[in-house]
Amino acid sequence: MPRALIVAFCASLALHVAALVGLQIDLAQPPERPPLLAELVMPPRPQPAEEKKTEVPLPARPPKAKSPPVAPAKVPIAPVPEAEPTPRPEVVAPEPIPPLAAPRIAGRGVMRFRVFRGVQAMEVGRAEHEWEFAEGRYRLTAFIETTGLAVLFKSVRIEQESQGKLLAGGLRPERFITRRNGVETNEGAEFDWAAKEVALARSGSRHPVTEGAQDLLSFYYQLAYLPGLAEGTTLGVATSRKFEHYRLQVVGEELLETEVETFRTLHLKVQTETNTTELWVALDRGLLPVKIRHIDRKGEVFDQIVNEIGTPQQ
Repeated sequence: MPRALIVAFCASLALHVAALVGLQIDLAQPPERPPLLAELVMPPRPQPAEEKKTEVPLPARPPKAKSPPVAPAKVPIAPVPEAEPTPRPEVVAPEPIPPLAAPRIAGRGVMRFRVFRGVQAMEVGRAEHEWEFAEGRYRLTAFIETTGLAVLFKSVRIEQESQGKLLAGGLRPERFITRRNGVETNEGAEFDWAAKEVALARSGSRHPVTEGAQDLLSFYYQLAYLPGLAEGTTLGVATSRKFEHYRLQVVGEELLETEVETFRTLHLKVQTETNTTELWVALDRGLLPVKIRHIDRKGEVFDQIVNEIGTPQQ
């Protein structure tokens, strides 16, 4: 049983016992009756009633007039200039990447030429063009050198190389170099297409270029990508000394007999301030230049005529 209940029970029991015990004591011994005594007592003299003092209430103090609360002096708040919205950085759309193109000729190939001089067609040398197109890029190499009796007078070998991209619009050259007898010369060009200009090594000059501009070697292989070639067109070309615009004139279609085969060709002509170049491009061979004629300022004529088309040796 909880202790609190036990205590309460004991207390109640004690009260009941005490009450019962006290009651038994009162019943057992009745008290004696005291004797009756009579005594005359004079009533006390009435005392005069005290005069009640009438309290005069003091006049109430007039309430102090509360002075109106003094408004705190307004401190002028300088206007906070609205912050100009932070201009969002201009998002410059990346320059679209021109689509790549499939080569108009075999991915790898080589053409070899015999070189003739003058109307007598005296053989004085040989030449070779080699190309490679792969993964959106191209590499062209070419050389011309003296052979036969011409070597006795002057042994010369001139090499050219052009590298760049192959896009939907054709060849986009990046670097053109020239070597003479194995030593690189200053007759080269570097194309900066981001700045749209070309730097010529010989003069150190820079010239603006437009899409489709070529160098002296890539020029021949860009013809296959020119729209309206049969009607004539103009093409920017970086030479070793300056940047020129070649105006291609169409002479007409001709059949050209060679050691390889008889080609159906388109005869083109380019005339500049210093020389004239004529081309015969094979209409059924991806416009390969199967004959190239150079006429210098003195009127000397040099013909390169193809005698082999094939695959370069590994």
